[in-house]
Parts: sequence; structure tokens; C-alpha cells
Amino acid sequence: MDFNYSSDDEAFRAEFREWLEHNHQYSVPALGPLADEEEVSWEATLSWHRKLFEGGWLGISWPREYSGRGGTFLHETICDQELERFGTGIPFTGPGIWLLGPTLIHWGTPAQKQRHLRHILAGEELWCQGYSEPNAGSDLAALQTRAIETDGYFVVNGSKIWTSLAHHAHWMFLLARTDSDAPKHKGISYLLLDMKTPGITISPLIQMTGARHFNQVFFDDVRIPAENIVGQMNQGWQVALTTLAFERSNGQERIMTNRVRELAQLAMRLSRKGRRLADDPQVRQTIGQFAAEAAAIRYTGFRQLTRQLKGLPPGPEGSAIKLSASELGLRIASFALELLGPFAQLERGDRYAPEHGLWTRRMLEARGPMIYSGANEIQRNILGERVLGLPKG
Repeated sequence: MDFNYSSDDEAFRAEFREWLEHNHQYSVPALGPLADEEEVSWEATLSWHRKLFEGGWLGISWPREYSGRGGTFLHETICDQELERFGTGIPFTGPGIWLLGPTLIHWGTPAQKQRHLRHILAGEELWCQGYSEPNAGSDLAALQTRAIETDGYFVVNGSKIWTSLAHHAHWMFLLARTDSDAPKHKGISYLLLDMKTPGITISPLIQMTGARHFNQVFFDDVRIPAENIVGQMNQGWQVALTTLAFERSNGQERIMTNRVRELAQLAMRLSRKGRRLADDPQVRQTIGQFAAEAAAIRYTGFRQLTRQLKGLPPGPEGSAIKLSASELGLRIASFALELLGPFAQLERGDRYAPEHGLWTRRMLEARGPMIYSGANEIQRNILGERVLGLPKG
């Protein structure tokens, strides 16, 4: 693989770097999707989103007709690298840009693209994802939320759970069963729902960190116009798989590289018996192992990028990255608590809490990535059956 960039790519990088140097004061820290809103205000997050859009730095690979830049996936990677260099990133304002936008570009009608794509990039439409249900998490196809077509509408009843940022969202893309007699992977449709529609109730789910991020959303005879279906009726599973493929290609390779760097910095700041923990051979060996694994994940991300540059859909690399990065994140957080010792028990708000309780919160959050976007057990099945050709158990 050639890791060198062309002169045009480097000119693009220089243009974005110059823009960042003049606008980085508006940026917010790069936080994961489980971050507590108390860490960075919601208004500051939205403001940074809009600033990036106004500069033309969102939707880099989206078509120009939808307010994208018409660039390449390599340009998107360059933007991510430069944002990381400045200690920021694309703000998480919901899965609109990340998941729905690419799905609509592939599956949406011309009217749906015209109606939504520019507003998604501009931050004028914030979206949430209605996939998981109380009895349909890892086995998503077992969902029971129903949508009955009548008089030009789908009438929806049921509920969705673990719905990120539903309390902020203007719209939801959701899966609902439109044919109860079909096999479970059939008879599902992919619908776009205005969250102001009557019959919607949003109930918060408070995380063990104290953050409010997730919600349960209830539907009571909620009416969705029939033109809001994406793809064919009863064929929504194919559309959903497109969304899931993008969900598992979410920049974890960059996050893990940063986590290892932060862990190394923590070890350099901590000392025991007058000696820096970073000088302990066992500590250095463990952090070195983490760094090697993060590098492997990063290069797997480059393989995924190569597929995209060739015009291919996301491949099994997404599952491999999701599986390995989530497990690495847990081990990094756990080792950080070992380094902190008894101080790891102190949470944010305690004046003696190292790093303001950052690593304690990360440990509490670390199981989440192993479950969302398809549990790790599901990823192992995908890799075993579809990549290695192993028989089904």
C-alpha cells in the first residue's frame, strides 16, 4: 500500500489546516457518542457543527448537489487527521451525517435527498436511530414495532430503546415490521419519522455515569406519510444493512490511537515511590502492546479506505475494527485504573479525582461499545461465517 499523498491531496490538507488555524477557537474537544453533555455544552457542539458546514468541511465526499464537496474518501480521511491534530473532530450531533446521509445517497428517492441531505449537513435536521427494541437488540431482525399502511400513511405502534440523542432529534430513521407473516428478515420497512408527530413519548435512560444520552421512545398510533419509506416496502433489511455497514466504520481506529497516547501521558504524570510509572518496564511493555494493537487497527482502517476508494461497499474490516477496538478500549481503561490505584474510585466533582475522574468514566462506559452497533458476539459470527467460511453452530 502506498501511504504517500498526491500533490492535490496535500494542497487540500494545507487548505483545511489553514482554515482550522483561523477557526479552531470555535472547536469543541473530540468526544465519543457516549459523552456526558456536561463535558461540552450542547450549544457549543451545535455551533462547531455549523461552523464546519459553513466552511465547506462536512460531507466532503457527498455530491455537490446536496451541499457536499464532491471530494474523495481520501479527502475525508485527511480532514479527520487534521481535526485530530487540533484535538477536535466532527461533533457528534446524532447519526445524520454519519449514518443516514450515506444511506439516503445510496437508497433515497430524489425527493428524499433534496428534502433532507442539505439540512443534515447544515445541522438544521438532527436525527436519531430507531433500531433496537427491548426484546430485539443483538437480534435486530426480531423487532416487533409494527407499521400498518392505511390511507397513504404508515401507522406505527411499539417502542425503540437505547435511542441516542432522541431528546434533541428532529427526525428518526426507524425499522418497523410491515408484514407480520413474512420471515423475520423480510417484512421490515425503513421509515423516516418527524419527531414532532403526535403519539411519540420520549423517556430518558440515565447511564451509570450519570449522563443522559440514551432514551426509550414509545409510538402510539404514530402516522408516517407513505412517501417517507426508504427503499421498497418489506425490503428495509437491505437498507438497514447499508446503515449498519457505515455504523461499524466509525473512526474507532483513530480513537484507539488517541487513547493509547493519553494513557502514556497519564503514566508519565503518575509516580510511585518517587519513580514515574512510565519508567516501570512492565507499564511500558503493557502500553507498548496497546500501541501495537492500535496500530494494527489503524492499518485495518486503511484497508477499509482502499475499498471505498475503489468504489466498493464497506467490507468485513468494519466488523474486525469494531470487535478489536471495543475490546482494546476496555483493556486500556482497566489498566488506567490500575495505574491510578485507590484514586480511581474518585469520581468527577471530587477535588482529589485525578484527571477529573475521566478514566473512571471511561471504564464505566467501556462495555457500551462492545454492545452497540451489533454486539461483539455478532461480529464474531459475521467474521467466522462470512469471512472465514466456518460452519454455523
